[in-house]
Amino acid sequence: MDSGFWFEAGALLPSIGVGLLFWFVMRAVLRADRREREAQRQAEQEYRDLRASEE
Repeated sequence: MDSGFWFEAGALLPSIGVGLLFWFVMRAVLRADRREREAQRQAEQEYRDLRASEE
C-alpha cells in the first residue's frame, strides 16, 4: 500500500477542485447580482427624474 505525502495530497484534490468551482460560481453570482442591483437603481432614478420633470 502506498503511503506518502503525494498519495494523501492526491486524495484531497477532488475536494479542492469542487471548492474552487463553488467559489468561482458564487463569485460570478454575487457580481451579477451587484451589477443588476446597480442597473435597477439607475433605472429607478431615471424614472424618478422623468416623473419629476413632468410635474
